[in-house]
Amino acid sequence: MKQHVHRIKEELPLVAAFIAAIWVVFILDQFLPLEKFGLVPRDAGYITGILAMPFLHGDWGHIMSNTVPLAVLLTLLAGSKANSRWIVLFIIVLGGVLLWLFGRGASLHIGASGLVFGLAVFLIVSGFLERRTVPMIVAVVVTFLYGSSLVSGIMPFQQGVSWDGHLFGGVAGGLVAWVMVRHLRG
Repeated sequence: MKQHVHRIKEELPLVAAFIAAIWVVFILDQFLPLEKFGLVPRDAGYITGILAMPFLHGDWGHIMSNTVPLAVLLTLLAGSKANSRWIVLFIIVLGGVLLWLFGRGASLHIGASGLVFGLAVFLIVSGFLERRTVPMIVAVVVTFLYGSSLVSGIMPFQQGVSWDGHLFGGVAGGLVAWVMVRHLRG
């Protein structure tokens, strides 16, 4: 089995390109109605939102609140032995599918926060499951930095917040971590 050991330096251009793509879509959305490509649960007309949702943001505050944690978490992921491109894709797709299937109906979901929650949970769960020193330290750091946000972000009383997107993103991150660690051990 091929080991996917990455060095952060090699992955930083991909991290920067991913974040730049989100910003380019945000700027284009100021002139084009791109938010219509968001996700609405169980509505087949919005199924493209599974992949498009992480690139769409409502305003400057929304995109800024996702940019910094994305940069931090993607950089930490880039330093792991995981295949970071596949991990990001699996979290986006699985989290999006779960949200499409089980999310609140008639709500348009946009933003990369589901991916943020998925990456944070992935790093925490895989860090503890791997039982290696560096991943465990990363898991503790991520828990310290984002633990309270992970809990408060899934509370359903927040107006205008995709708490269910956060929840399913986190569930996706945990499932992807569990499968990846089992695969590495197996």
